[in-house]
Parts: sequence; structure tokens; C-alpha cells
Amino acid sequence: MKKKLLKKIKEKNLTVGVVGLGYVGLPLAVEKAKAGFRTIGFDVQEGKVRLVNEGHNYIGDVVDSDLKKLVENEMLKATSDFSFVKDVDFIAICVPTPLDSHQQPDISYVKSSAEAIARHLTKETIVVLESTTYPGTTEELVKPILEQGSGLKCGEDFYLGFSPERVDPGNLIYKTKNTPKVVGGIGKDATEVIAAMYQAVLDGDVYQVSSPAIAEMEKILENTYRNINIGLINEMAILCDRMGISVWEVIDAAKTKPYGFQPFYPGPGLGGHCIPLDPYYLSWKAREYGFHTSMIESSMMINDKMPEYCVERAARILNRFEKSLKGSRVLVAGVAYKQDIDDYRESPALEVIELLKASGAEVEYYDPWVGQYRYHGETVKGMTEITPKQVEEYDLLMITTAHSNVDYEMLQKHAKVIFDTKNVMKQVVNRENIEVL
Repeated sequence: MKKKLLKKIKEKNLTVGVVGLGYVGLPLAVEKAKAGFRTIGFDVQEGKVRLVNEGHNYIGDVVDSDLKKLVENEMLKATSDFSFVKDVDFIAICVPTPLDSHQQPDISYVKSSAEAIARHLTKETIVVLESTTYPGTTEELVKPILEQGSGLKCGEDFYLGFSPERVDPGNLIYKTKNTPKVVGGIGKDATEVIAAMYQAVLDGDVYQVSSPAIAEMEKILENTYRNINIGLINEMAILCDRMGISVWEVIDAAKTKPYGFQPFYPGPGLGGHCIPLDPYYLSWKAREYGFHTSMIESSMMINDKMPEYCVERAARILNRFEKSLKGSRVLVAGVAYKQDIDDYRESPALEVIELLKASGAEVEYYDPWVGQYRYHGETVKGMTEITPKQVEEYDLLMITTAHSNVDYEMLQKHAKVIFDTKNVMKQVVNRENIEVL
């Protein structure tokens, strides 16, 4: 089976399937098709399926013309019919792995995808899970589902492995194409074949590890590392505020050291599809082994409290102008979770807005990238353009995303007072009405 699949990969005589056509899945499907592999995208959302088949792109990291050309040349198509799994030789699972209402891993999308694949899985197929999850998911959850649902034997009839997605929306340097990949299969043959498949598509290196669990833990480590360091700098920011010290100047000074220090920056909290969630996966799994991840959980607590802290600071700023938060008009600038993208998943700005409203403030938002968002089942509309006259109407302008296409000089000139939680206005000369986190 290994030799046959390696030959098909080399000759590009292999059909690819990608389950989940979101921020991870669609860019992966496009790269597979661009590399010369006929690709089928699977998604339960008919809207995404229709858009792909019409050649209409909806993901920032995908080039519109690439998608359109691939669809026109019949190298890429989408479907919600999982019976087409029988036609693919390689299938990657790229579905969401959120947290449930109890802050525990919700792997229902992985489970349902594996069940759908199992019903149509054929011999000599490669299955790879890319969704971020806790160590053990591939072998303890996906493998039994595929074997029981298909009647096939892992390692003998099909290969299975884990290769964590590495997607940084809006990154102008590293995309799916040139980001190194980590691969861990169940067995050496599976790892070798999966690595060969990714190497045939991507420019980045493919690093092989000894098991899916290693690859799963590696992904958790990547994002927990950032979570902990951001938690540290957020705590430093709170302390520096009490001491009357600029944490931003402290960071600028510290990063002059050419070794042993990497700068991280404070903000209103953590957002995105991985960093705020992955540590919860690890701490949940650790309890199975009677282990308490104290450092990880401490950083999570600090980061989770940052929206509340920012609202408290906003109230203090207004108090200096003899205004209470209740009844004040507040304009929040930026709801995307990071600069220059339209992705607001887990954005702390959304919680900041809710906390401001709960305190009695009248809140509106301005984001040139996000015209509206959904939060707790409600659709909230904002402004994508703003005039000086509109800025003057608010008691407080609160910046929660550091977009680069915003006229910060204009905002400073016309705002009564500004609370900049991202230090994005550091180049603005006149700072008499600006307070920084």
C-alpha cells in the first residue's frame, strides 16, 4: 500500500478531499488543487459549497483569481454529499474544535466528520486530522470510528495521522503554502506517506514525529506558549499601571537585548481560533492524569479578565471628566481579533462591548474590516467609515484592534478622550487626550 500511494503522489494521480471549508480548509484545498491534485471540498454549510462552486472566495488568505481558475479548470469543487469520500485517496479533516458552555473541548465536529467519512471509506485511503485538539484524539477517537464504521483496519487497509493546521490569518509572509508542517502518523509507513503528500504540495519543510499524540501536543505547546507569555505581559501591564510606569516603554527597552527575550504585548484579551482555546484542551486532558496545569491556568485567568479590566480602566478615565460609565456614549474601534483582517472569532472586543453595555454605557463600534458580527445569537451592525463629526459625539473612544487603515490623527484630533488598549497611536504626536493600556 505504501509504495502504491507514494507512486500516486509522485505522479499526482491522487484525488484529495478536504472536510471543512473555513479558514484552514479552503486555503488547504486551494493549495492541493494548485499543486495538481484534483480536490473535493466537503462542508455541511450549503452556502460555502455554493460559493466555492461559483468561484467566489470568502477567505482572506485565498487569492480570488486562484479559486476562480481552479473551479473553472475543474481542479476544485465542493459538495455536502459525503458519499464522494469513496472517490478520494487522501482526506484532511479541518473542522472547528471550539469549547462548550463549560469551557471543555467540543469535538463533536471531529466526531461527526469521522463518522461521515467512515461510511464511505475505501481501502488505500489516507486520512489526516488537522483540527487542533487534545493529545490522543486521533488514536482514541478518530481511529475507532473509522475502523468500526468502515470495517477496515488502520495501518493495513488505510493510513491515519495528525498534522496540525498552522494558519495565521492576515500574515503577509507565512501562508499555508510556505509554513512548515508537522506530521505524526499511526506507524512509520503512514507518517512517511502523509509527509510525502504534504511535501508534494507545500514549500515549507515537513517535520516527521513518532506519533499523532506528539503532533497533537506540539500544536498545543505552540499556542500555550503564546497564551502564557501574553498572560505574563498582561499582568505586567496591570502592575505597571498601578506603579505609574509605561509597560510599552518597558517592553521597548527589554527587547533591545539580543538574546533570551522575545517581546509580547498586552491588550484587551485574546482572540482567534487557537490561542484562547488550546490551553483549555490541555488542562482538561491533564486532569485525566491527575495533573494540575497551574501555570497555564493562571495565564488563562489573567487573559480572560482583561476585557473586564479594560472596562474598569475606561470607567476610571471617564470619572476624571466627572462622567460615569452609565449613560456615557462609547465608541469601540475594532472588533476583529487582530489587525487588518475580518475575523472576529473569540475577539475580546466583543466581550468589552457587552461589559460596557452591562455597565449602562451606550456603545457603538467602528471597524473598517467588519461591518457586522454575531455574538450570543445576536447580529450587531457597526460603522466601516467614520467622520470627524461622528467622533466628536462620543464621550470616550476605546481602541481594541490595531488596524493600519485607520486615520488615527483624525481620531485624536476630534475625540474627547481615547483609551488605546493596543498602543496603536504611539506615533501620534499630540497625546493630551490619549491614555494607553
